[in-house]
Amino acid sequence: MVLGFSIALIFFSLLLMLLVLMHKGKGGGLSDMFGGGVQSSVGGSSVAERNLDRITVVAGLLWIACIVVLGILMKTSG
Repeated sequence: MVLGFSIALIFFSLLLMLLVLMHKGKGGGLSDMFGGGVQSSVGGSSVAERNLDRITVVAGLLWIACIVVLGILMKTSG
């Protein structure tokens, strides 16, 4: 059980890193290295950006849930 949640935690950690790097840069930083520095002529956020935000939030919540479950499992098995 602990091994399964540990693997899930590693997967969600890597997924979160990828999703955060995919976000559009708002003032420089690491995302500009991947082409995020190009300004768009359309104001506001696009549908793709909103969906990326939602996916990032869900992945973050699942990451936190894995940490909580791992903590509970480690405490009860110790």
